[in-house]
Amino acid sequence: MEDELRTEYDVSRMKGVVRGKYAEEYAEGTNLVLLAPDVAEAFPTEESVNEALRLLMKVAESARKRAS
Repeated sequence: MEDELRTEYDVSRMKGVVRGKYAEEYAEGTNLVLLAPDVAEAFPTEESVNEALRLLMKVAESARKRAS
């Protein structure tokens, strides 16, 4: 594997550098889902995906209430 770090960066002078220092906190606030190509084409934006899922949640809740 080739090192991509520029030669002007002196790693020995970088104090407190920790790989993945904030990875856990970032992952806690992130929920990424890979959409199938046909689904991504139908719902091309974050907003359209969320709107469709919220509608599905309402329909499911309504059906659950009717079944009870």
